[in-house]
Formats: sequence, structure tokens, C-alpha cells
Amino acid sequence: MLALRTLIGLRAEKIPPVQIRRALHALRDKLKEVGNPLTELKIYSQGRKIQVQFAGRKMEPISGQLLLDFDQEEINKLMSFPARGAAKTAPKIHQARREAEHWFEKGLELEQSGAPVEEIISAYTKACAIDPNSAGSLVNLGTVYFNLRDWRRAEQHYRQALEVDPEYALAHFNLGNLFDERGDRSGALTHYVAAIRIHPGYADAHYNLALLYQSVGQPLKAVQHWKLYLKLDPGSSWAAIARRELAKLKDTIVRGPKD
Repeated sequence: MLALRTLIGLRAEKIPPVQIRRALHALRDKLKEVGNPLTELKIYSQGRKIQVQFAGRKMEPISGQLLLDFDQEEINKLMSFPARGAAKTAPKIHQARREAEHWFEKGLELEQSGAPVEEIISAYTKACAIDPNSAGSLVNLGTVYFNLRDWRRAEQHYRQALEVDPEYALAHFNLGNLFDERGDRSGALTHYVAAIRIHPGYADAHYNLALLYQSVGQPLKAVQHWKLYLKLDPGSSWAAIARRELAKLKDTIVRGPKD
């Protein structure tokens, strides 16, 4: 009921479902100790943006950026850098991050509104230019190129995101999709497994990994990941497909392969 109330509240504030889904996906990826963000975190809207209360602080869920609404003691901690002159440059760093965050959010808004792809690319590119460590912008830019079937640029941006954050499960998952699309099953396997290692509850990765193992003739491993997927996401429309494929595999295993 708590999860439902949170979703109803966000929709009442006219937050698009795509934005809600992305925020929840990002929270599961970044806060691996949190099982269900909808029930374990305070998620609310600030204008047309989603924010989350975590460990007494406000956070932008998709980028993971902490919002500067701390008390003076916390601000002093953030501003106390060991290097000489760092305190003077800190405001510039925060300003750059805020500007990068602006372009990141602009890219999301453009995607949700169905804007021309050139405008979307421009927004995410500006975010990356201002803050090269904006892993979320790099991944989203990679996905834009993925949808354009520009595999080279998509892979380049996904790998840059992993250089920024090697434990970014979404970047591994997207690379897995990229390799799978190109017919490189070995590469796809490597990155799907990496995504699950980082985030064992990554339902979509289990789904794709089950399909991959099924396609390469490893039914026992496929069964394992179908079962895990169904535990994680039993009520979605994809669960019906998972149950059907699982039943087919079990029947094949019991009867043995046909001659």
C-alpha cells in the first residue's frame, strides 16, 4: 500500500511514468542496500522533478547527485578539502555540476516530449562536456546512439560511463544489449553477468541472460535465471513469457532433446 500511495502521489503531480521508472531503476542500481525504493525511501516531487530522501539527505535519483540543502556543519565538511586552494575552487565545481545536471535533466525532458534526436544529443553532450564524470549522461547518450543503431558511438559512451563508475550496473546491462544486438554472445554474456554481480536483483538482466543461455543450448542455466527473474518480477507482462519459456525448458529437460 505504501508503494502504491507513493506512485499515486507522483502521478498526481504529473510526473511522467517514464521518469518514475527511470528514477526507480537508478535508485536500485545506486543504492544496492535498498530492496524496494518505493517502501524504504521517501520519494516525492519538487516541481516536475523527482527527489528522494536518503540517510537524512536529499538526492537526485537518476544522477545520484546530493542536493545542497545540508545544515552548516555538513556544508563545512563538504568544503574542507585537504589540498591548498581547493576551498576556493569548490563553488566552481558545484556550479559546474549544477549546470551539467541542468543539461542532463533537459535531455530527459526532451526524450519524454519526443523532441528531435539532435536536440537530445546536444543536451546530453553539453552535460558530459561540463562534467566528464556524469555517468548518467554518458549512459543516456549511449542509449540514444544505440537506438540509432550507431553501435560504435553507443559502445564508446557506455565504456566511458564504466570508466567513471566501474560498478555501474546499467552501463554493463546496456553493453550486454549492444553485444547481443551485434550477435556477440560472449560479450553480451560478460556484461549481463557483470550487471548481476553488481546488482543481484537486476530483473531485466536475469531475463536477458535466461534468453541468452537458452539460445546457446544451456537449458539448466536458462532455467536458473528464468526462476530468478520470476521471483523478482512476477507480475509484469514479461513474466507470462518467462513462465512459458520456463515450462518449455522443463519439458525439454524431462523428455530429453528430440532426435
